[in-house]
Amino acid sequence: MQKVKNLNFSVLDSHGFVVLTRLGLTFLLLVGLLSCGSLGYLGINAIGANITQIQDLKAQQEDGKTLYVQGKVEKRVPLLNRYAYEINDSTGKIWVVTNQTALHQGAQVVIKGKVRYQSIPLGDKEYGEVYIDEE
Repeated sequence: MQKVKNLNFSVLDSHGFVVLTRLGLTFLLLVGLLSCGSLGYLGINAIGANITQIQDLKAQQEDGKTLYVQGKVEKRVPLLNRYAYEINDSTGKIWVVTNQTALHQGAQVVIKGKVRYQSIPLGDKEYGEVYIDEE
């Protein structure tokens, strides 16, 4: 019985153990690297089904509701202490007001923010606009 135990350890101590260790470390390294990257180029929502389409958002006009939108930055406008970015998700466009300064035209982003509605009455008509205030 003693010879069988020694035989098993000698197999694990040799090439097999080294290969298993390297495979395990390679797998962990790949998972770690992939988790740091953006999934936008794969067409995958970064946070899953919690993304609200912009066309649905404009129809709801739920002032103060927190939600996520995903899309491509199309325009960038500097404000006094903040920036406004126009985001397009292929269903529509919406403006996002944020403190972020590093968003560039063409970037794919996921934004978490509160829905806001700015009323702009002119005469007897309403020209208000829905936008997102990033949290």
